[in-house]
Amino acid sequence: MSAVIQSVPTPSDVQLPAGSPADLLGADAQAFLAGLHHAFEGARQQLLEARRRRQAQFDGGALPDFRDDTRAIRAGDWRVAPLPRALQDRRVEITGPVDPKMVINALNSGANCYMADFEDSTSPTWDNLLTGQRALGEAIEGTLTFESANGKRYALKPEDQRAVLIVRPRGWHLDEKHVLVDGQRLSASLFDAGLFAFHNAHALAAKDRGPYFYIPKLQSMEEAALWQQVLTHIERALGLADGQIKVTVLIETLPAAFEMDEILHALRNRIVGLNCGRWDYIFSYIKTFRRQRDKVLPERGQVTMTQPFLRAYSELLIQTCHRRGAHAMGGMAAQIPISGDEAANDEAMARVRADKLREVTAGHDGTWVAHPALIPIARQIFDERMRGAHQHGMTRDEVVITRDDLIEPPLGTISRAGFDGNVEVCVRYLAAWLDGNGCVPIHGMMEDAATAEIARAQLWQWLHFTDDGGAPLHLHDGTAIDEALFQRALLNLPSRLAGQSIPGAERVQEAIAMLEALTARDTLEDFLTLPAYSRL
Repeated sequence: MSAVIQSVPTPSDVQLPAGSPADLLGADAQAFLAGLHHAFEGARQQLLEARRRRQAQFDGGALPDFRDDTRAIRAGDWRVAPLPRALQDRRVEITGPVDPKMVINALNSGANCYMADFEDSTSPTWDNLLTGQRALGEAIEGTLTFESANGKRYALKPEDQRAVLIVRPRGWHLDEKHVLVDGQRLSASLFDAGLFAFHNAHALAAKDRGPYFYIPKLQSMEEAALWQQVLTHIERALGLADGQIKVTVLIETLPAAFEMDEILHALRNRIVGLNCGRWDYIFSYIKTFRRQRDKVLPERGQVTMTQPFLRAYSELLIQTCHRRGAHAMGGMAAQIPISGDEAANDEAMARVRADKLREVTAGHDGTWVAHPALIPIARQIFDERMRGAHQHGMTRDEVVITRDDLIEPPLGTISRAGFDGNVEVCVRYLAAWLDGNGCVPIHGMMEDAATAEIARAQLWQWLHFTDDGGAPLHLHDGTAIDEALFQRALLNLPSRLAGQSIPGAERVQEAIAMLEALTARDTLEDFLTLPAYSRL
C-alpha cells in the first residue's frame, strides 16, 4: 500500500495511508482508535519516560530490586479472578506471525492455544498488519482460506478442533507510524489490540473465547495498570462485560521479574497467567546491565534455562502464579526440524524434550513451541507428568529467591563460532525483517526479534567493554574482541551466504550497514526495530 498520508473526516483528525480499506478502518473504527489515543497517550509517554529514568540509574550502577512501596501487595492474601473454561488447559501453545497460512496452520495444529503475534515475529509493514487483522477476523468467522503459489489450498478445521486464539499486540514502546491522530503517531499497542477488539470482541464473547491477549514487554506494575485501564475502556466502549477481556502477561524484562505479584494484582480481574518469555528476558538482562562489566553474559548458546539466574526467574514465576491462582507458562522451544541431517535433528529434538521435561517437573502449567512438529513432543511430556488441566497445586513453597539470585551472571565463554554466529543472525534476521518477514529459520532455530536482539546486544556489549587497563574482552582462544574481529566477521559474511536462498537476500548489505552503525554507537539502542522501522 502507498504510504501517502491523506486526511479523513472523522470526529478527530485521523490520518491513514491512502487506500486504507474501509471495512477495517472506516470512520467508526477510526473514531474508536482516536478515543484510545486521546485517553491514554499521555500516560504512555509518562511511563516511557519513567523507563528512561530507571535505565539511567542502572547505567550508573544501580541494581533492580523488590519494591518497598508494594510490600503489602506481595504479602497480601489475594487471588486473581477465576480462569475462563477455554483457558483452563494450556499445556501446549504454538506461536507465530499473523499471515493467513500461519493462522490456518496454527489453529489446525493440535496445540491448545495459538498466540497470533503482531510483535516479535511480524515485520510491521502496513500490508502485514492489515492482512493479519483481516486473517484473524476471517478465522473467527470460520471463513479463512489460503491458496499457495503451487495451488495447495489451506482451510480451517471445524471450530471444536481449533486452538484457542490469543493475540499479542506490540509493546508500549512502539508507535504505529501509518496512523496519526491529531498529528501524533498512534501507539502500536492501541492500534493492534484496539482494532482487533473493535472488529472481533463481540463474536469472541458470544463463543466464550475472550477476547484473549498476550501482553508483552512490561517493565512495571504501572505499565500493567495502564493496560488494565485501556482494556476496561475498550469493554465499556464496546458494551462488553467488565473483565470480559482476559490477558496473559509475558515476564520478559528483568525489572518485571521483581514485580510479578504487583503485575498480577494490577490486572487481577482479568489476568490468567504469566509466561517466561525467556529470549526477551535474556536480552533485557543484557540491556539493563549494559554498562556493568561484571554482568556480561557468555555466548547465547550457553545461556540456557539451567543457568542460576534463569532458573531462579522460572521458579519465582511458578511460585508467584500458583499462590495467586494463575497459570505459570513455560517458554519457547525455538528449535525446528532439521531436514537432511538425522543426527543434528535428533540432537535438536533431544534438547526440546529436556527443556519441556524441566518445565513440567518444575511446575509450569504449559509451554510454547515455534513449529507444529514439536507439538507432539511437548504434549507427550506434559501429558505424562501433568495429569490435570494445570499444576496450581504445586505451590513451590520451598523456593526462596533473593535479589541476588535473579541477577547472578552465569559463567561461560565466548567462542569464535559464537561471535560469528551472532553477526550472522543479526544480519540475516534484519535483512528478512526489512523485507517484510519477521520470523526466520536459521541453522535449525526459528529466529525472531527477541533472539536477534540477544545477538545484537551481546555484540555491542562485548565490543564496548574493556578492563581497567583498556584491554578488550577476549574469545576463549585468546583472540581480542575488537573492531578488527567484528569487521572480519562482516566482510566474510556475504561470501558465506552467497548461493543460499535466504529471506531478504537483496537487503543483506543494508542490514550489514545497519548492524555496523548500531554496534558503533556509544549507547546500546533500546530496540533493533526502532531504527529499522523507518526503513519499512
